[in-house]
Amino acid sequence: MGTRERRERSDASDRELFDLFHGALAISGITERQIALAAVGGFGRGELAPGSDLDILLIHVGLSEKFLSPFIKAMLNPLWSVGRQIDYSVRTRAETKAVSRADIKVIFGLLDIRHIVGNETLTTSVAADASRQWRRKIRTYLPMAQETIAERSRTFGELAFLLEPDIKESRGGLRDITTIRNLAKSEFVPVTLDRLAAAEALFASVRDTLHGITGRSRDQLLLTEQDEVAAAMEFVDADALMLEVSKAARAVDYVMQMTWTTIEERLQRISLRRSKRIPLAKGLERYRNEISVVEGYEIASDPGIGLRAAALASQRGVRLSLESVLRISEDYRDLPTPWPRQTREDLVAFIGAGSAMVAVFEALDQEGLIARWIPEWEHVRFLPQRNVLHHHTVDRHMLEVAVRAAALIREVHRPDLLLVGALFHDIGKGYLGKDHSEYGAELIEPLARRLGFAEGDAKVLEKMVLQHLLLPTVATRRDIDDPQTIEYVLSLVSTAEELELLHALSIADGEATGRTAWSDWKAGLVANLVERTLLAMKGVTPPAQPELTSSQLAKVAEATLSLEIFDRGDLLDIEIVSPDQVGLLSAIAAVFTVARLDVRSAKTRTVSGVAVMNWIVNIDVNVPTPSRDGLLEAIQRALVGTQELQIRIEERIRSYRRRPGILVPPPVVSAITQIVTDATIIEVRMHDQPALLYTVASAISEFGVDIRGAIVSTLGAEAFDTLYVTDLHGAPLTNDQAHNLANQLEIILSSQD
Repeated sequence: MGTRERRERSDASDRELFDLFHGALAISGITERQIALAAVGGFGRGELAPGSDLDILLIHVGLSEKFLSPFIKAMLNPLWSVGRQIDYSVRTRAETKAVSRADIKVIFGLLDIRHIVGNETLTTSVAADASRQWRRKIRTYLPMAQETIAERSRTFGELAFLLEPDIKESRGGLRDITTIRNLAKSEFVPVTLDRLAAAEALFASVRDTLHGITGRSRDQLLLTEQDEVAAAMEFVDADALMLEVSKAARAVDYVMQMTWTTIEERLQRISLRRSKRIPLAKGLERYRNEISVVEGYEIASDPGIGLRAAALASQRGVRLSLESVLRISEDYRDLPTPWPRQTREDLVAFIGAGSAMVAVFEALDQEGLIARWIPEWEHVRFLPQRNVLHHHTVDRHMLEVAVRAAALIREVHRPDLLLVGALFHDIGKGYLGKDHSEYGAELIEPLARRLGFAEGDAKVLEKMVLQHLLLPTVATRRDIDDPQTIEYVLSLVSTAEELELLHALSIADGEATGRTAWSDWKAGLVANLVERTLLAMKGVTPPAQPELTSSQLAKVAEATLSLEIFDRGDLLDIEIVSPDQVGLLSAIAAVFTVARLDVRSAKTRTVSGVAVMNWIVNIDVNVPTPSRDGLLEAIQRALVGTQELQIRIEERIRSYRRRPGILVPPPVVSAITQIVTDATIIEVRMHDQPALLYTVASAISEFGVDIRGAIVSTLGAEAFDTLYVTDLHGAPLTNDQAHNLANQLEIILSSQD
């Protein structure tokens, strides 16, 4: 079925209504000059599907009910008697104009009005009123239009990702295409209508075929009907049909987003006229509540800029400029293999933003950037999964799992592995004859190495993908009280770290699939299984303090302050050796904060009263690279203690707090007292922010506790700090002291997060 059939169907209805109209005139006493019959909405556009209502408007010159009632009955009763669905209104020109001022649905219908019979002047007058009113009052109508789009999205979901979508009402469907076309008619902003043609033709044909097969006017394409619709439309199978439907819906939604972005820019033009361009990172700035590539920046020389921009936009909860997305796509250059550490961290920060990352991800995906970065993504892109437990396409399900995993990052010691594992856990789906977990494990290991993960981390990701269904399957199908059940899990999961990652992934996967797949009962069974398995393990082992090199041991013997800087490309490796003193770590962290050196990782250890530190830092784009002598002098001043340094740090923290951003889980601080004998371990897990290590170290020092060693990691946007502490006499803290310190530190960090 195509445009010609829909036009013929509309013409046939026109002829039928023409005859009924004249028959009603003959018995009502109304003349043709006093009334007009017009088609509106889809009927007005001549796009009648087999089950469509006839949307009509009767426009009259002010006739009384005495004349109108018999006319309407005479005209419509023959249609009602045979079951035709009629959506009709009876109004004067003035009444039509008044109603359309407050009702977006009415004005939308009138924008497609088409005269059928009667006084044509009445129809053309109403059409002119509607067109003029739509253009002149567009600023009033825009919030109404936006709310109807949001309401449909809440009610009917997103067409591109649903397994049983409503072709008309779901987001990205025919109703949204009509909205975009009407926005174009306002001439308020330019609209790229050419991107809609193929999607509109496909959706209309699917809808026509569905109506014809079912004999009903319902527009939801159920799983039980997809095979028949696909066959009628000469697709290979239902999966091929739904793949094209998903692609088309994404194209529509992308045009909708571009259109609204342009509208918002115009609406804000006056209020944002004096908006400042704020540099944020290399080649990127914030302008008009968007992250944009700096004008004139050489994108081709910076392959990592796309993921850097994505991480910034998603973590700050703002848009990534569509113009910038297009620029990055046009000037794309392949990332090196393996990826640089910072680019991998940007990917993790991007995923870890939760729901804020979805819109950014979709914009990048529409321009093909995701598949360029991750070629394995192309296969699952738009891929339907005909499973009653699932509501989304494979790619959208993977995104939803990542969103839910972002809420669980405090539950694991490696949030970066959880987030990456969540995003790619179903990467092996859609390959005929292959188990998706097994094939996904084959794909993820080389992918992880390409992303720059170490061999051990790549193996953990491989295990996560291979066994992502293990815990729910065992918990619901085997006896948890049976020791052999625990032995079976232990035979497949090597460490407590792997177990906690699989547990979090199971929760995220289950929640993203829906209540049918993940109930409180099932969650409880899985948690019980995990608890019993952990009892059979040694538990999560904190990282060991770093071993010192011979060169570092020689510097320890000298027991003087020294500093060396090694250039690692986008990062600096800074080695500091210093006689230990209370507050040493916080003083150096303070210097780095003021110098705008962003700590990505650090390892420190105190031997024979001398601290050896290795820091990996990023340099803020807005400041010059520090010199060795300058840093050394700043550290010497900080060790003496200056009020100026404290003031500058507080200013940095305050400026960070004023920045809008995403909601993140609260900090978690834990004390571990049973594992080592020469120190107590304090673990800090929280969202990264300026001066974080300074805040942690300062708070610990104020409690009369000495930091003897530290392992600091920034994983995407998350900080994970392991601190080895003692009392001032060099002894481990008591259990009460350790847990009191952890509780108080958590309170301090929560107040600043």
